[in-house]
Amino acid sequence: MALDTNPSVYRPSDLIAADIDAYLTAHQNKSLLRFITCGSVDDGKSTLIGRLLYDSKMIFEDQLAQLEADSKRVGTQGSAIDFALLVDGLAAEREQGITIDVAYRFFATDRRKFIVADTPGHEQYTRNMVTGASTADLAVILIDARKGVLTQTRRHRFLVHLMGIRHVVLAVNKMDLVGYDQGRFDEIVADYSAFAGRLGMADVVAIPISGVAGDNIASASPNTPWYSGPTLMEHLETVEVDADRLQSQPFRMPVQWVNRPDLDFRGFAGLIASGTVRPGDAIRVEPSGRASTIARIVTQGGDLDVAVAGQSVTLTLADEVDCSRGDVIAGVASPPQVADQFETTLVWMADEPLLPGRSYWLKIGAQRVAAQVTEIKHRIHPDSLEQLAARELALNEIAVANLSLDRPIAFDPYTDVPDTGGFILIDRMTNATVGAGMIRFALRRSQNLHWQALDVSKATRSSDLGQKPAVIWLTGLSGAGKSTIANLVEKRLRAEGKHTYLLDGDNVRHGLNRDLGFTDADRVENIRRVAEVAKLMLDAGLIVLTAFISPFRSERRVARDLMGPGEFFEVHVDTPLAEAERRDVKGLYAKARAGRLANFTGIDSPYEAPEHPEIVVDTASMTAEAAAEMIVDRLRDGGYLRADPLFSEGGGV
Repeated sequence: MALDTNPSVYRPSDLIAADIDAYLTAHQNKSLLRFITCGSVDDGKSTLIGRLLYDSKMIFEDQLAQLEADSKRVGTQGSAIDFALLVDGLAAEREQGITIDVAYRFFATDRRKFIVADTPGHEQYTRNMVTGASTADLAVILIDARKGVLTQTRRHRFLVHLMGIRHVVLAVNKMDLVGYDQGRFDEIVADYSAFAGRLGMADVVAIPISGVAGDNIASASPNTPWYSGPTLMEHLETVEVDADRLQSQPFRMPVQWVNRPDLDFRGFAGLIASGTVRPGDAIRVEPSGRASTIARIVTQGGDLDVAVAGQSVTLTLADEVDCSRGDVIAGVASPPQVADQFETTLVWMADEPLLPGRSYWLKIGAQRVAAQVTEIKHRIHPDSLEQLAARELALNEIAVANLSLDRPIAFDPYTDVPDTGGFILIDRMTNATVGAGMIRFALRRSQNLHWQALDVSKATRSSDLGQKPAVIWLTGLSGAGKSTIANLVEKRLRAEGKHTYLLDGDNVRHGLNRDLGFTDADRVENIRRVAEVAKLMLDAGLIVLTAFISPFRSERRVARDLMGPGEFFEVHVDTPLAEAERRDVKGLYAKARAGRLANFTGIDSPYEAPEHPEIVVDTASMTAEAAAEMIVDRLRDGGYLRADPLFSEGGGV
């Protein structure tokens, strides 16, 4: 199909050049549809988006000239225009003819505005596809008519369902290469529908197209007289936008910013996630449950009488209530749930595996809390939907998992309100996003468990014992001398009449942690349990010593965060690997070198040295006795060995 790119024929609206303000005003009140294109490698996603941009006249003359030049230089369509080059912007994408990153493009027609995300087809870029799908109202799943439904097509089909996208277009592309055969089209639609039916995906519209030739993209094609449905552009212009559905949901607005420019104004700014709100409406601030009413709806253009889902506003309340960034302002008639434990669906997006028990930051809306995956219930195979047992998650794997937070949050199931039910997991050491998830429901146990108020406090217990409680956490390689030094420290403290307890790595594995091995996942759980036990002993007023390799910084950070300010002392027993291996009191290094002991720290499992420990002990240059005396002196200098009300709730060395 020849393309007429003559500037006198192909040009955007004259209104853009004549009166840009009038052009923008005309587009301002149009509805916005966000959609993604996805499918297997080389199904024609980028070409389709390029064709949509072309047919909606959103390519300017200089872009068109550059596209023609690029098509001749690196295009895949011979002398014809390669529309994929409009979207494939990375050099690697153009060289390989594939999509790697998520590319967003805006275009508009007389009826609607669109933002389309071109998502990659390769399995290793599944996390990029999830990123693009997270804000989409509709998904266009492309299938090469020659190849039919492939494994990656099924994966994307499952992810579309997982991300809660309610509208799906099955675009059977490259129909020109199979002679516009209706039988082939019907066969692909039947194959797709069988799998989609198992997922409960009912709203699926199948369209035979050719991205290169333009069949059934913007106008009906004479090459498919057997097809009587809408063109792709017609369907995109008329399908229900998800924002319309969200406006009928209960009111939710996560607070992004507390706006206080002066003493006379205090407003709460955010994007309305669902529902509508008016001045005078009764609201609750969750998770605290404090009630008030809406006084004003403030915007840059003036106060509003009503605001709806999708609008960014500042709300003022009739009462002075405690409301902070991350809280959710909700309608009082149907408030969100509040809990700290959930069943979730999780997509892992990091090269390092997900380990249950490891602490991550969970970000939901504007709120960030500490979270742990307490249990991976099962991994989901995206092709067969089979439920598989798993103890950890690798890159791009999907699972149903239980999460536990360090405090309750307000939420809705993701299927009801995505903005208050979707979250990301962040690595606490690197701040990298490592996972994305959707809350399914709160675990019943989170509703039935409450903190019991106790009359005897940690301060009372420590005062009775005549000491400040503390956790002395010794970490280092096997053979560094941790247990020896910890034992000497405890003997010195006992000699001074102090009350102590020593948690030793080997001893704990004979009882509390006898069910754990030495995989990374088991090491994480080992330290999690020990840290919780140390916290209980700290609350009893004791000085607790722990002697564990504890090889990962993340888990030592979790242990530190469990304790109060000034109550945790990380002691790095710093011994070079060669010296620790030379000592080899237990013969473990020899076994590891011989291949008879797997996952041994320092040999085939990493040790992450502390970056900012309170105390560093170099056992290559000092004796165990001298090291123990150094630790005791630091405790004494910090006031931990004497009863003093000023230090009863913490302090520092």
